[in-house]
Amino acid sequence: MAESFLFSVAQGVLGKIASPAFQEAVAIYSIKDQIHELENTLAAITAVLLDAEEQQAKNRSLQLWLGRLRDVLYDAEDVLDELECETLRKRVISRYGGVKEKVHRFFSLSNPVILRAKISHKTKEIRETLSKIFIDKNQFGLNVRSVDNGMGHSRSREMTHSFINKLDVVRRDVDKQKIIEILMRPDHKNLSVVPIVGIGGMGKTALAKSICTDDGVKAQFELLLWVCVPEDFDLEKTIERIIKDANSQSLSNLDIQTLQTILRNTIKDKKFLLVLDDVWSNDRSRWEELKSLLIEGAHGSKIIVTTRSSEVASMMGTHPTHNLKGLSHEDSMTLLKKWAFDQKEKQPCPDLLDIGNDIVKKCQGVPLLVKTMGSLLYTKDEEWYWAHIRDSEIWKLVEQKKDVLPVLKLRYDHLPFHLKRCFATLSLFPRGEVFHGDLLIMLWISLGLISSSTKKLELEDVGVDYIKALWKRSLIQEVEESESVLMFEMHDLVHSLAMIVAQDDCSVIGLDTVEISERVRHISFSTSSLEGISNFDGVPPVLRKSTSKRLHAIYFQFGFDDGVINREFARTCISKCTHLRFLDLAHGNFEELPSSICNLKQLRLLFLGYNK
Repeated sequence: MAESFLFSVAQGVLGKIASPAFQEAVAIYSIKDQIHELENTLAAITAVLLDAEEQQAKNRSLQLWLGRLRDVLYDAEDVLDELECETLRKRVISRYGGVKEKVHRFFSLSNPVILRAKISHKTKEIRETLSKIFIDKNQFGLNVRSVDNGMGHSRSREMTHSFINKLDVVRRDVDKQKIIEILMRPDHKNLSVVPIVGIGGMGKTALAKSICTDDGVKAQFELLLWVCVPEDFDLEKTIERIIKDANSQSLSNLDIQTLQTILRNTIKDKKFLLVLDDVWSNDRSRWEELKSLLIEGAHGSKIIVTTRSSEVASMMGTHPTHNLKGLSHEDSMTLLKKWAFDQKEKQPCPDLLDIGNDIVKKCQGVPLLVKTMGSLLYTKDEEWYWAHIRDSEIWKLVEQKKDVLPVLKLRYDHLPFHLKRCFATLSLFPRGEVFHGDLLIMLWISLGLISSSTKKLELEDVGVDYIKALWKRSLIQEVEESESVLMFEMHDLVHSLAMIVAQDDCSVIGLDTVEISERVRHISFSTSSLEGISNFDGVPPVLRKSTSKRLHAIYFQFGFDDGVINREFARTCISKCTHLRFLDLAHGNFEELPSSICNLKQLRLLFLGYNK
C-alpha cells in the first residue's frame, strides 16, 4: 500500500521543482545544474514506482529499497521548501524595501552566501543518495508504467444525486421494523439492551441511524443519545461522549467522579434511547459500571448496541441478539446500480450488468462492499475493466479471511495519486468522530498536498473538491454542510484502512510515548487527560528524541483543559521540530512563544486558540 502513496510523494517533489516560484529560486541561487540532475534522476526512478508497487509484496529487498527512497524524498521536500521560502523572503524585501527588527532577525538566518553553500551541500547529498538508489533499482527488473497503470480512462461526468448521502440508502425495512417493535414495547425495566451483530461493513451503524431518525422512535423517547465506544471501552471517555452528545459540551478536564455525577443528573428520570456504536471490548466490569450509572433513567429507557462480536452481544444484551444478515441479491444489485451508473441513463449496458451481477455475488450481501465496487466502477464503461475487477485475486483474500479490508484496499489503489496522501492523513483523527472539513483542508494545504491548476480557484475550494471526490468513492460518508463548513464521518473499516496506508507516515501516540519510527512525519496525540501517566514533566518523551526533527505536523485529537501544553511543551516542539508545517498548540497555557519560532521557516499553520 505504501508504495502507491510513495509515488504521490515523488510526484509532489517533481511538481515543486517545476513550479515557477521554485524555478525563480534556482535562478537566484545559481544551482540550476544540480537541481536539473536531481530532477532527471528522480523522474527516472518515479517511472518504475508503479511496477515496484506490484512487486514489493513478495520481495523484501524491494521493500527496503522503497524505504530508502521514501526517506530521501522527504529530505528533498524539506530542502526544496527551504529554498522556495527564500524566494518568498526576497519578494518581501523587494516589495517593502526592508524589514522590521524582529523580522530582520529571522531573515538574518538566511545569509545568501551561507544559504547557497548549505543548500548546495544538502542538494548534493540528496542527489548522490538518489543516484545510488537509481543504480540499485536495476537488480529488481522494474518496468516503466504509465500513470493510469493501464486501468482505463474516466468518463467526465458528475454524480446526479445531491451531495448529502442519498446514495447510501440501503433497504433494511424488515430489520428496522423488528427493532422498532422492541423499542416501542412497554417495558417495566429501568434499562433494556438490544444488540445488533454483524460483520464489518454489513450496515449496523446505518441501521441504528435509520431507527433513531424514525418519527415514532423520536416521539417515544425524551433523549436520543449516540456514542461511538472507545475500542478499549474506556469508561471515562465513554461517559464524556454521552454527556457531550446530550449537552453539546466537552468535559475532558473533569475527574471520573464528577463525570459520573453529571451523567446521572443528565439522564435522571428521563426516558432515553442510547446507541452504543461499534463495541469491541468484552470487559464486563466496565460495562457493569456504566450500566449502574445508566439505570438512573426513567423506566422504559433502551440501549441499542452495535458490535461485530456475539460474545459482546451476549454480555450486554437483555433482548435476543438481532443478527444482521447480508442484503438480498436483488437489493444488492439495486445498490450497485445507484453507485455504478449515472442515474440519467435510462438503461445501463446489459453486458456491464451481467458482469456487475457476478461482482455482486462476490460481495456476499455486504453493503459497504457493494458501494465500494459501485463507486470504483462509476467512471468506467469498458467491459474489460469491469471484468478485471470481477476476476481480481483480492476476492480470494476476502473469502479466506472473511475480511472486507482487501476490497477497500482496492478502492484506495484506484484513487488518483493526488488523493492518496490526503486520504492517509485521515488516520490522524480519532475513530468514530465527526470530521470538520475546514480543519482537514487546512492540514492538506499546510502539508502542500493541494494544488490548483487554475489561478481562479482558491486552495480551500480545491480542498472541498477533494473531500467530495473521497465521498464519491465511498471512502467517507454522512457528508453534510453546516454554515458553509463540510462535516463528515468515516466507516471504522475505512479508518482502519487509512491507518494501514499511513503506518510509516502518520502515527497516533500518547503523551507518554517514548519512541516512534524514524520515518514518521506526522503525529497526533490521542490522550485527552494525564490519568495513568506517571512522571510527566511537561514534555512528551517522543519530542525529546532526534526523530522529532523530521516531523511535519503535530496535532491534538482532543483539547487539553488541564494546562498540559505549557511554555516548556511549546518550546520543545518549536526548537526540536525544525521542519514543521502544521503545529497545533490550541488549549495551551503560556503567555508568549519562544523566540525560536523564527527558525520554523516552513511553518504554514499555527493553532493558538483557547489559550488560558
